[in-house]
Amino acid sequence: MHGFANPARFLRIARWLMPALLVPGLVMALGALAWGVAYAPPDHLMGVTVKILFIHVPCVWLGMAGWSTIAVSSVVELVWRHPLAGIAARAAAVPGAVFTALGLITGSIWGRPTWGTWWVWDGRLTSFLILLFLYFGYIALADAAQRDAAGGGGAGRIPAIFGLVGAINIPIINRSVVWWNSLHQPPSITMGRSSIDGTYLWPLLIGALGFSLIFGGVVLARMRMLLAQIQTEARLRRKALG
Repeated sequence: MHGFANPARFLRIARWLMPALLVPGLVMALGALAWGVAYAPPDHLMGVTVKILFIHVPCVWLGMAGWSTIAVSSVVELVWRHPLAGIAARAAAVPGAVFTALGLITGSIWGRPTWGTWWVWDGRLTSFLILLFLYFGYIALADAAQRDAAGGGGAGRIPAIFGLVGAINIPIINRSVVWWNSLHQPPSITMGRSSIDGTYLWPLLIGALGFSLIFGGVVLARMRMLLAQIQTEARLRRKALG
């Protein structure tokens, strides 16, 4: 794992891996959306509104996956002191927050004709809204820690601890529709079983994979940007001290 700790080595890998993720991801995501919107039939209960699931489900999945990335990176940073772990967590925070917000927005659009309301304070929606606020808090803490580190402070571990504590919300989101009875439907896809018809399932899975590849490419792009920013700030400090 520490073999990739060298920023120059990481940047060489990220330079070709980033487009290798983004290009197939865009093709798969756009193809699955076109397939689902054009060829999936309307649902007998929800009509054409059901087709928003091809955006909503990947966004919700990546909102949770983004914080899982932060949590894993935080463990690596705290335990093994890997120099790129904190950068990976920071890089995943903004796209994770964007996908979480999109999941909430598309869920509300879906819920209005299905439930007759834009919002209900049930377990799934409330815990997912909390996830968005956690992202905002993490981004603010990470930015403050970066400024503190640039000034010679030692607050770098605080965002990692926050990332671990916030991970408690991920299983709550996942199991909320099982633990609490609400308007939100129960899980449609579980281990080895799916209640979704294949007409919807295959474009949904392909789209989720495509969006995941896009997420990975964006995280790599942000890691490259953050590394460049850190290197630039280090050069400016050296010049100022010189």
